[in-house]
Amino acid sequence: MEAEFDLIARYFAPLAVGERGAYALLNDAAILDVPAEHSLVTTLDSMVEGVHFLPDDPPDLIARKLLRVNLSDLAAMAARPRGYLLSLALSGDQDETWLEAFATGFGRDQDIYDVVLLGGDTLRTPGPLTLTLTALGEVPRGQALQRGTARAGEDIYLTGRLGEAALGLFVRLGQAAEKLPDLTAGQLDRLEAAYRLPDPPVQLGPLLPGLATACLDVSDGLMGDLGHIANGSGLGAEVEVTRLPLAPEVRRLVEAVPERLQDVVSGGDDYQLLFTAPQEKRDAVERLSGDSGVAISRIGRMTQGDSVRLLDVQGRDVAVAQAGWTHF
Repeated sequence: MEAEFDLIARYFAPLAVGERGAYALLNDAAILDVPAEHSLVTTLDSMVEGVHFLPDDPPDLIARKLLRVNLSDLAAMAARPRGYLLSLALSGDQDETWLEAFATGFGRDQDIYDVVLLGGDTLRTPGPLTLTLTALGEVPRGQALQRGTARAGEDIYLTGRLGEAALGLFVRLGQAAEKLPDLTAGQLDRLEAAYRLPDPPVQLGPLLPGLATACLDVSDGLMGDLGHIANGSGLGAEVEVTRLPLAPEVRRLVEAVPERLQDVVSGGDDYQLLFTAPQEKRDAVERLSGDSGVAISRIGRMTQGDSVRLLDVQGRDVAVAQAGWTHF
């Protein structure tokens, strides 16, 4: 494999084209000008081989997922993405073919999301491949959304569809026959694709100020992440199972194998936006969904108290053994 600076010049410097302050990755840092009356929003996520992805996952999809999970965090704060910093701790199992595909994945998503690479670091590690990305975005001053600012009585909304990535992990782990009976090969492939490559509604985030009161992205499971909104706001929450936006085959699976509901509401890796809004904004949310092309479902309400509840069609509590993913 080439020397470090040769690798950077070959595979990663082309990803910095378009941002003058990146200096073609020739300096130790970048300069990013932020428009007047805007704030800079930053977020960081790491992915570790064997924890967040599997060793034989395609490198281009690993790169794209790493970027997208960070852009999802920016969207949850209503920020428009600008660029990102990348740290690669390579284990030695990655050759130049792997690096070329990895960089190609970033290039594809840079075109989709209008971001560029601003800099980073490349090193060797004796441990597993570890990838860290810091994304930077901008938001008009005072318009950034937070997670602890919901109010009692407000509606709870979720973008996209729920649970496909969590079920896709079963496919990826070779557990489809046991966990996902009676799904077709095509349906299993689609679930696996949802796990490998999330589709966060990045374009929706900057449209939410003035409408949403609190927001975050669903990365660790719906009930766990809703708990963050509730706890931060000093409130409780209720979610109706019948309102959850599930793909038809996922809904049929949950009806046939009720224990899969646990995976759907707590499995994580959805990277959809979960937000609250006043009831009088329902028509505005519906218009936003139509105008943006992003599916938005009203799934529940914020309540007084401190319990986060999942309710069945009769309004009875549905037990949730684990609210969401946690590393510790």
